[in-house]
Amino acid sequence: MKDSGGVEKKVLLIFIQADSGVDGASLLDSATVKQGLFSSLKERALSNIIRRAQFAIPPLSLMILSSQQVEGVSQTICDLRFEKLPLDQHWDLAGISVQTGAVKPAFDLAHHLRSKGIKVVLGGPYVTIFPENCRDHADAIVIGEADEIWREVQEDLRRGALKPEYRVESFPDLSIERTVSKGALDIQSYFTTNVVQTTRGCPYSCDFCNVHVMNGHRLRHRRVSDVLREVELFLKEDKRIFFFLDDTVNADEAYAHELFTGLIPFGIKWVGQATTALGEQPKLLEAFERSGCGALLVGIESIEDGSNHAHKKFHNPAVRQVECIKNIRKAGICVYGSFIYGLDGDTIGLPERIESFIEETGIDVPGINLLRPIPGTGVFDRLANEGRLLHARDDHDAFRFSWGQEMLYKPLQIPLQEFIPSYTALTRRVFTIENAIKRAMRGPQLRSAVLMFNLLYVHMYGLSRKDLHRQLHELE
Repeated sequence: MKDSGGVEKKVLLIFIQADSGVDGASLLDSATVKQGLFSSLKERALSNIIRRAQFAIPPLSLMILSSQQVEGVSQTICDLRFEKLPLDQHWDLAGISVQTGAVKPAFDLAHHLRSKGIKVVLGGPYVTIFPENCRDHADAIVIGEADEIWREVQEDLRRGALKPEYRVESFPDLSIERTVSKGALDIQSYFTTNVVQTTRGCPYSCDFCNVHVMNGHRLRHRRVSDVLREVELFLKEDKRIFFFLDDTVNADEAYAHELFTGLIPFGIKWVGQATTALGEQPKLLEAFERSGCGALLVGIESIEDGSNHAHKKFHNPAVRQVECIKNIRKAGICVYGSFIYGLDGDTIGLPERIESFIEETGIDVPGINLLRPIPGTGVFDRLANEGRLLHARDDHDAFRFSWGQEMLYKPLQIPLQEFIPSYTALTRRVFTIENAIKRAMRGPQLRSAVLMFNLLYVHMYGLSRKDLHRQLHELE
């Protein structure tokens, strides 16, 4: 069935990248301004490699929406990391997922599309947390996880009765089977399109994270049988590596054991995110290894309990961290260890201990981040109330994910004039070509990937140091 005029409605689902963050430091493009030809070409090449390497997987949220099919409506995904807007075609509706860190670009794009007569619906994390900031920029907004309501949006579009707001009153039941299709994707644009989510929500309450704010504190599970069926279907189209996008894939040990034991016969290779507690879950660790786990990102944050506790992170006691990480690596799984320097318990002596910790544990890819106060999180509100933010609390686009190329707040125990040099000195020591080669050679597997990431980080953290020193001079 088509609309009353017999014409199919066309929907364009748009993923827009943040203008900083894992898309690259702010100097990625400006670095070429005052350079010679060779350096300029090198920077441009590295810029393209980095953007593709870091965002080589499709946006799962838009894959889920495009899989909700309504007769008389066709949907296409446009990923602005790789594609240009296809405005040479007619579109009845554009859906934009608004990420924190890309608020202004999303609003600017919405204005541009509406000026051309295209209706715009905004959704995603930022819209869910700050709907009042988004209403004037769209014809409709979607508040909450849109799995169950997107079909209603399409039906209203087809009938010419789009409502200004669609609000999800309760979290979607993930136990209901919803097949995810890759039909709206250009599969060859990505490193892999095998992206899978098995749970949503987070049982923890870290104040710098917005996952529990958006998705709740209770873990919601897909049925194991549905996940296994999806993996089987995905393999028919793409036999490359799988990304399990759960924020903490080992949070429910019994569920994870059943799932990854069930995956063993498929013979896949996969990566995901976990807590270091996996090193104390031997049966689950064995299931991860046997099911093809190649690497895990683990959120270490601080190696000091006081710093973690200051931000309501209690589930990874410092005294057990070293042994847990060593156990994970002994199982043949590479570890990407994510640190945050600048937490409220941190002191000027911490960088040397971080460096020693990286060496002792053998972490394959370290990531040393600055605390990013994200609007909508507990730490953002607290820092704003304490007068420690470096931007106006209402300027949400300033508080974006980044490679540490700028400070957004004042650390509690270290003056900025001391903190910035201590951070840049740490990254200069940790991220060297020599260390990159050493980590790749001792990696339990995926050595070429370990080398690539470490070399990219040598480049990226070098750019971030330039930005930070520029900011330091401005502060002086």
